[in-house]
Amino acid sequence: MSSLTDRLHDLTDAQLRGMRRGVEKEGLRTDAQGRLVHTPHPQALGSALTHPHITTDFSESQLELVTGVHDSAQACVDELTEVHRFVHHVLQPAGEQMWSASMPGELPADADIPIGQYGSSNVGRAKTVYRHGLAHRYGPRMQTISGIHYNWSFPGLDSDAYFGLIRNFRRHAFVLLTLFGASPAVPAHFVDGLEHGLQPLGRDTLGLPHATSLRMGRLGYQSDAQSALCVSYNGLDGYAASLHDALVRPYPAYEAIGIQDGQGGYRQLSTSLLQIENEFYSAIRPKRVIFPGERPLHALRERGVEYVEVRCMDLQPFLPVGIDADTMRMLDMFLLHCLLSDSPPDTPQEIAALARNQQLTASRGREPGLCLTRRGEPVVLLDWAAEVLRGCEPIARRLDALNGGDDHARVLAGALAQLAAPDTLPSARVLQAMADVPEGGHVALVQALSAQAQAALLAHPLSQSRLRELSAEAEASHAEQARIEAADSMPFEVYRQAYLSPDRLGLGVKPGR
Repeated sequence: MSSLTDRLHDLTDAQLRGMRRGVEKEGLRTDAQGRLVHTPHPQALGSALTHPHITTDFSESQLELVTGVHDSAQACVDELTEVHRFVHHVLQPAGEQMWSASMPGELPADADIPIGQYGSSNVGRAKTVYRHGLAHRYGPRMQTISGIHYNWSFPGLDSDAYFGLIRNFRRHAFVLLTLFGASPAVPAHFVDGLEHGLQPLGRDTLGLPHATSLRMGRLGYQSDAQSALCVSYNGLDGYAASLHDALVRPYPAYEAIGIQDGQGGYRQLSTSLLQIENEFYSAIRPKRVIFPGERPLHALRERGVEYVEVRCMDLQPFLPVGIDADTMRMLDMFLLHCLLSDSPPDTPQEIAALARNQQLTASRGREPGLCLTRRGEPVVLLDWAAEVLRGCEPIARRLDALNGGDDHARVLAGALAQLAAPDTLPSARVLQAMADVPEGGHVALVQALSAQAQAALLAHPLSQSRLRELSAEAEASHAEQARIEAADSMPFEVYRQAYLSPDRLGLGVKPGR
């Protein structure tokens, strides 16, 4: 049987150079006191429906910044930085900024959290109705949690290879939560009415002393309804069948909510366990670029997996744009390790154990001696994480030989050093920095960091010519939204039913997929 080193040796330089990555970064718009703003998505940022790089996530006040696809980590973070500079150029005169942490600051009552608006077209209305469904199903507070999605592809892979990567990623995702988790605390009001088990950690702040990422724990992207889904990642057929069932099977609690409110409005898109594919919560997802109007599951079934979307990354509040090139380099090495390592099939028992491992890492990941479960046996988290990282050493050497320099070896050595000194991990740094802020607490710290990030980005403004280009791009997106709205003639209810038809999900996988 081939080893990781053998498989790495078999990869060509051209394949490694063909590795690609892109980022989707979410962030709340807040005022100078860290309160969520209620203003509409700024006109100068373009149409949230059609702009290729600046949109919104759940809330009208929650930006999502999207890069293109890049052949290097540095090029990716450079584009993300440029988009941030443009956004802050628009926000700063209005007294607004982007919140630098994954967990929100001060939120209004649930009913007053503004839901994303995308205009009067059918596709725009469907996006808003979907978000109303999320609010009814999970509550709007959970949806204001922000993160970073890392989209990654490697040339020459088929769907089976991507699913092998995904299985290993799920086994070892605790390493990323430990290294990059940065949400160990929340404002006290965030958990009002919830059973949380958190402790006071500062002024109006709750958390856990050894937590890494509450965002990836029980307070974050979790769903009791979806916990009944035992999705296997052993191949595209089984994965697609699980999603298909969740997309068409009515769920009693959601049937009780209903689709329409009796006054011409909509509460959700459907009463099924999942309204649409994006509602499925997972730390990593197989993805495919879709054609206009195409369902994502249909695209996967017809054309196979094209890339993976890593969804477990917290915003790094000490970094101006929430991520840096070194973090991306570590992600590249980690994903290659997942790809090149043996990846046996998963089982329902392993899937359940992985869920427990994630919960333990999220809430107690820096606790001395904490054990996770590996193949039914306890293993110390920090020892297992160090083992995974040491397995990345030949990958670091190969990438540095290819690109010149020692960036990957340096990043890997730094990660191992942090594991050996857990108080240097981002989650520990957040707790220490909270204690150092005179007022104390999560909101005071992140407000200061958000102001620093905005100042640092605006200290290096875009050129006037680049500002004109980005402004023209925003204006073009408004024109495109108007074109879409003018072309619509189908009643929304007809559109909704047609889009959600099971016939559009695809019923089989082509040979070779």
